[in-house]
Amino acid sequence: MITNENIDKVFKLVERQVKGKEPYVSLLSLKKRDPFKILIATVLSARTKDNITKESCKKLFKLVKSPRDLIKISEEEIEKLIYPVGFYKQKAKYLKRIAEVLVKKYDGRVPDSIEELMKLPGVGRKTANLVVVLGFNKYGICVDTHVHRIVNRWGYVNTKKPEETEFALRKKLPKRYWKVINTLLVAFGQTVCLPTFPKCSFCELNKFCPKIGVKKV
Repeated sequence: MITNENIDKVFKLVERQVKGKEPYVSLLSLKKRDPFKILIATVLSARTKDNITKESCKKLFKLVKSPRDLIKISEEEIEKLIYPVGFYKQKAKYLKRIAEVLVKKYDGRVPDSIEELMKLPGVGRKTANLVVVLGFNKYGICVDTHVHRIVNRWGYVNTKKPEETEFALRKKLPKRYWKVINTLLVAFGQTVCLPTFPKCSFCELNKFCPKIGVKKV
C-alpha cells in the first residue's frame, strides 16, 4: 500500500521512470512562464494526444501572443490552426470567448486564482489548477484522468470522480508534491501506468503497489 510513509520514495521512483517524457504543457512552462499560453495550451490538450497539442500550439502561437491577437482572427481561422485537436470546433469557440472575456474583464491579463479562472468559458477546476501551478507557480492540484486513476490504483485515496480526488489530495498529499503531481503522473499514466494493460512487471513500484482495480498487466 502506498501511504505518506513511503510517498517520498514513490515520487522518486515515478520521476526516474518518466524523465524526459514530461507533457508538452509542463515543458512549455519551463521555457517561459506565460500564463496566457499555458491557459490556451491546457484548453487544447483536453482529450488530445500530447504530440498533437504541441504541433497545434506551435501553429497558433506563431500568430497569437496575447488575448488581443486572438480576438483579431476569425473562429474559422482558429479552427484551422488548432486542427486536429479533439473537439477543435468547440475549442475554437472557447478560445475566442476566453480572449474576449480576458480583454473586457481582466484588461488582457490571465487571473491567478482558481475561482477567477473558472469564470472563463470552458475552464473547469482541472484547467484552473494547472494554470495556477504552471502559469503562476502557485499551489494547486490538477487532477485529470491519469492522476485520478493512478492515486486510486495505489490505494492512496478512494474516490469516484476527479474533483473528489483533488479535495482528498488537498487533505492528504504533502504540499511539496502539489505542483509536480500532475506533470509526473500524466507522464507516468501515458507511458507506464496505462489505463488498460499497465506495464506493472516493468514498473519500479511493482513490489509495493496494490494495483487496485487492475485486471490484466
